[in-house]
Amino acid sequence: MKLQWRYFLLAVVFFTRLPVPALADFDEAELNHAARYFPLVGLLIGLIAAIVWWLASLLFPPAIAVLASMAASIYLTGAFHEDGLADSADGLGGGMDKAAKLAIMQDSRLGSYGAIAVIGVLLFKFQALLALPAAVLPFALIAAHAMSRLAAVHVMAALPYVRAAGKSKPLATTPTRHDLWCASAFGLWSWIGFAGLLWLNHTALAALQFLLLTGLPVLLAWWWWRNLLGRHLQGYTGDTLGAMQQLTELAFYLGLLAWSRLL
Repeated sequence: MKLQWRYFLLAVVFFTRLPVPALADFDEAELNHAARYFPLVGLLIGLIAAIVWWLASLLFPPAIAVLASMAASIYLTGAFHEDGLADSADGLGGGMDKAAKLAIMQDSRLGSYGAIAVIGVLLFKFQALLALPAAVLPFALIAAHAMSRLAAVHVMAALPYVRAAGKSKPLATTPTRHDLWCASAFGLWSWIGFAGLLWLNHTALAALQFLLLTGLPVLLAWWWWRNLLGRHLQGYTGDTLGAMQQLTELAFYLGLLAWSRLL
């Protein structure tokens, strides 16, 4: 248990700005084992974002509360995933071949493709969250942040890492079957638990519709992005994992919004 706690703290350190106790004798190779806790870190980030939304909604209009929640999640991660989305869009949109795409993704400057991608995704997320019923919004934040990080872990399992070095090089080893089972348990727990709450407050049919209308968009977004990476890069980078997180988080919100309109 002590070792697993260490792996969880490593995942927190790698993906967030949250303060954690000092980890003695740190070895980058340990991050390979921390992949199983990425969805749990997402659940933690979603929970904090939900708390910020709730507190802000006590004092401010709904739009301000949603913006405060989004700002909290971005601050907690240091815009880690948004930066990955921007770099991925610039690289895949501007490069003519694999080498050029990877070189552009390493450029710290923000291009037009990256700016459009980040602004577009943030606007879509803001509008989707604002349109959701207040009763489901905090649960949506928790489930979406956990599920989207699970999607990134499955990209690591499905594709090879394509850089000789980079911010995700310590994670380049393919997750083991046990890692995937653990990550899936953490990622799916919040989603299925959300469905259970809907079953209790609505009907079994409403819960099943929720699972379909949120699960299918996330799966389609994962499949599309994974195939795009396989075709253009023959693998993944740290930036593309961040992009996957952003795309699947948005897909979850849009699916949930569609579900809420059917009630």
